[in-house]
Amino acid sequence: MTTHALKEWAVAVDALEQGKTILLLRKGGIRERGKSFSVAHRQVLLYPTYEHQQPHLLKAEYAHRVEPVPSGWHPPAVRIIVWAEITHVFRVLERDRVLALLPYHIWTLDFVTERLQWQPDSPLYVLLLRTYRLRQQCIIPYQPKYGGCKSWIDLAESIDLDTANPSLSETEYPDRVTCIRRILEVDGEHNPFQRV
Repeated sequence: MTTHALKEWAVAVDALEQGKTILLLRKGGIRERGKSFSVAHRQVLLYPTYEHQQPHLLKAEYAHRVEPVPSGWHPPAVRIIVWAEITHVFRVLERDRVLALLPYHIWTLDFVTERLQWQPDSPLYVLLLRTYRLRQQCIIPYQPKYGGCKSWIDLAESIDLDTANPSLSETEYPDRVTCIRRILEVDGEHNPFQRV
């Protein structure tokens, strides 16, 4: 069981849940603790957000799934259907390595460029997530403490986690991890709570 949740665009949560991607790119929200992104929990619920989703920042396959909403909008209740084990966290500064990851995520070159240009001296974090569908979706009421530009929230109630419904098989997930690690030129074992 956990209350820990990572906020991410709803379209990205769907792609992770469907096994279309295993990769998120983060620099952190404006209101991050310590003013920078960090990973404090290995197992997290994925909390879908809508406010900052922009169709032009998504590949065509995903852009049509997004309808922009007004600033500050949120649904009165949030549907939690997936949780993730964060298996790898990489800090990347080199633009060419980030661009080489384009086939492995849902965003456009414009999105990646924006992320690299915002606080250009700060690394871009590449998170690899093994996702699992919850046996039963959870509908939780929105609370003001869940809002704002931050990556991490703690839900008011714990949700049970299980590993019965992985989005990718025992062979598919490691194969994708290997491809991404080759691009990032990372060898050997990796602790997701170490900075690379």
